[in-house]
Amino acid sequence: MSASDAIENLAHDSRSFEPNPEFAKTAVATSELYDQASNDRMAFWKAQAEKLHWHKPFTEALDWTYAPFARWFADGKLNVAYNCLDRHVEAGIGSRVALYFEGEPGDEQVYTYSTLLAAVKKAANALTALGVRQGDRVAIYLPMIPEAVISMLAVARIGAIHSVIFGGFSADSIASRIQDAHAKLVITSDGGYRKGKASPLKPAVDEALRGNNCPTVEHVLVVERTGGDVDWSEGRDIWWKDAMHAAHEEHVAEAFDAENPLFILYTSGTTGKPKGILHTSGGYLTQATYTHRNVFDLKPETDIYWCTADIGWITGHSYVTYGPLANGATQVIYEGTPDSPHPGRWWEIIQKYGVTQLYTAPTAIRSFMKLGRAIPDAFDLRSLRLLGSVGESINPEAWMWYREVIGGNRCPIVDTWWQTETGAIMISPLPGVTHTKPGSAQVALPGINAQVVDDEGNPVGNDHGGYLTVAEPWPSMLRGIWGDDERYVDTYWSRFDGQYFAGDGAKRDEDGDIWLLGRVDDVMNVSGHRLSTTEIESALVSHHWVAEAAVVGAKDELTGQAVVAFVILRQDEIADAPNEADLAKVLRDHVAKQIGPIAKPRQILVVSELPKTRSGKIMRRLLRDVAEDRPIGDVTTLADSGVMGAIGNKIAGGATD
Repeated sequence: MSASDAIENLAHDSRSFEPNPEFAKTAVATSELYDQASNDRMAFWKAQAEKLHWHKPFTEALDWTYAPFARWFADGKLNVAYNCLDRHVEAGIGSRVALYFEGEPGDEQVYTYSTLLAAVKKAANALTALGVRQGDRVAIYLPMIPEAVISMLAVARIGAIHSVIFGGFSADSIASRIQDAHAKLVITSDGGYRKGKASPLKPAVDEALRGNNCPTVEHVLVVERTGGDVDWSEGRDIWWKDAMHAAHEEHVAEAFDAENPLFILYTSGTTGKPKGILHTSGGYLTQATYTHRNVFDLKPETDIYWCTADIGWITGHSYVTYGPLANGATQVIYEGTPDSPHPGRWWEIIQKYGVTQLYTAPTAIRSFMKLGRAIPDAFDLRSLRLLGSVGESINPEAWMWYREVIGGNRCPIVDTWWQTETGAIMISPLPGVTHTKPGSAQVALPGINAQVVDDEGNPVGNDHGGYLTVAEPWPSMLRGIWGDDERYVDTYWSRFDGQYFAGDGAKRDEDGDIWLLGRVDDVMNVSGHRLSTTEIESALVSHHWVAEAAVVGAKDELTGQAVVAFVILRQDEIADAPNEADLAKVLRDHVAKQIGPIAKPRQILVVSELPKTRSGKIMRRLLRDVAEDRPIGDVTTLADSGVMGAIGNKIAGGATD
């Protein structure tokens, strides 16, 4: 039996929700996109690209001569920052708010398109004055503040390449990224606010640059955010405010080739060395704007959009900086965490600004589930008209809680699948068109050819599982791994001939809709059965006691691998929960009923928190260490490094199974 055939499709959710009548007008235009893309895919993508401003129009959509190295709209020229700012001001909407900034301490800033353009022009001149030119790399290590967006746009405006490094990474991680990209300049801040206190950032940059560790760096621009003390290297370090004060106000956006590199974004690699995912300009911006406009049913004249992602991740690139601004949207950006200074902060922000679209991660939704509905119920969320999910797969019960409690049973949910490598959303329901299903990303967007294939790369039928691939090139696709073309081909294009594969398992249900099963590496082999961690986690979360679950496979002499589950209980539902031993039995039996006896966890551990990075990703690697009684690996990227100590103490104290 092949590996893909053996992936069990036992978990099933038959709930479905018809499109909200509010989106009926949108549905007509949106559904036509499927027909246009099906009839002539290249003409479809040309039409999407033509919604941008091209200083020099393109004549050809795709050059696939040197596959898998794509070139989209390659003979055209444009400026990404001009498309995000100048053209809106020139169209007479400069007074429209571009950014509502909410700091964690409660400070506020408002940028219209005119004031944001003025700031980006000055920042572009400041970078040029420091010797940054087209093709140079600029590392950005900032909290979620307006200067982060301004920096990205300023780098793009002058044709340079930004490499945004998430503000929670260590000095070693910063250094490795700077070294790989040969960055010429670093933009950072004295610190940012997190969980009610100032958190320093510049010391990590100083450590990364110590000695001659990063010899290509000539200057460090420092934003003053917290007022904390910082070490200073004369001649190298420059205050952002001083550079901006000295910069000229006027700057003309130069047109660059559509394939001019826009950014490098590093993602984890299986070899331990991060992969520098390279994205270029014209194709990336085309798909980022197209997907943002259609997936979120954007009405830029009236909507207040909020994506909660940090700019250190691809979601913050595509759906905070580039997609929304290129579409002329008004959006909220927030510096802090969901629970500071109180656990209702997000709902308070939605109420304050009248947010209409909320785009966030399943891990955040499950965290709110744990706290109960009383907190969001205390705020007026009636401005919301659409909800989005991004990151890992969302469990059906978390999807339902999101719909009922946050969306008031009136907001469609767009559960989106895409990756750093894809650059933009690839699979998602479309509001007004798709009958949504809890937990399913459902259908490839118009213009995208996504397949679920078997071991030989052949598409599977409905009610079968396999590997998720993309069978045809798309505009926002990565153009390679920075400095390593061979690794790019080996990583993404060697498994299935002519198809992109980045390691996710998936299944098609009886309607042909796509359900993500998580990373293929996270599929367990229990007594010869291939079981998806995602489906077992969803089964656990479907019990009213459970808010969140993480499942790993642990070595087992009898079955090869055994299922070990870590669960967080819902605070508003556990009054009737039994002691931990009985609770574990109830939950094991529940999984067996939902999926089958083969999926019953060997062990269930009740924990207060799961090990997560500051982006919300569950670090299952560390949980496997615990499950297999190995020394716990590196915890420096965790949002709370103390979580693993608490879990380890639980194991040592004799957890019930």
